[in-house]
Amino acid sequence: MNYFLHIDTTGNTATIALSAGGILSDTVVTRESRNHASEINILIDQLLAQNSITLADVTAIAVCGGPGSYTGLRIGLSTAKGLCYALDIPLMMHSKLTLLAMAAFKTHGQKFEYYLPVLKAREKEYFTSIYNNRFENITVPVHVSEEELDDILSKHTNSCTISNDIPEELASKYIDSSYVSNNTEIDMQLWAFYSLEEFKCNNTVNLSTAEPFYLKQVYTHK
Repeated sequence: MNYFLHIDTTGNTATIALSAGGILSDTVVTRESRNHASEINILIDQLLAQNSITLADVTAIAVCGGPGSYTGLRIGLSTAKGLCYALDIPLMMHSKLTLLAMAAFKTHGQKFEYYLPVLKAREKEYFTSIYNNRFENITVPVHVSEEELDDILSKHTNSCTISNDIPEELASKYIDSSYVSNNTEIDMQLWAFYSLEEFKCNNTVNLSTAEPFYLKQVYTHK
């Protein structure tokens, strides 16, 4: 049986999941917002214990590599890397934009010509990517301004936009030509299935060189 750990620390809360053979087995979520560093290893131990397995039973780890909280991304990836090194198991890293678009595509199929996941980066700045109705990624993930996002939306009508961060005045401009889904939570069961398929195709990352999908410059305060 292929047991996978799934680690998502892209948002305010961290989610750790366990899947077996592509089927979601269990999920735990941090109790405190943005407290990933102090809770992530505790949650992993809790998840394994309540499913009566140990780290030695884990076949691979799938981490959501971003985009999202810089600190959260670093914590999630460093934890995943450390476990993979210690256990000598492979690491898969998946984009949150891909996972959100995939869930919408699973629901709507070819009903829409385009699928556009949109995540807020900061005030009036966004992360996005575009998939067609065959679920082919036709633009790489990018960091855009609100004006640039407006331009993208205007050029891709008959689309399903996955976001709860788009300003109402912007979303209302395309209400007749596009559908907005507010579901920006990762479908963990779908991620479990996707991870197994990626694992079968040996789509893993190099532990020494893997970096989060920041998509923009990391700002630090001196």
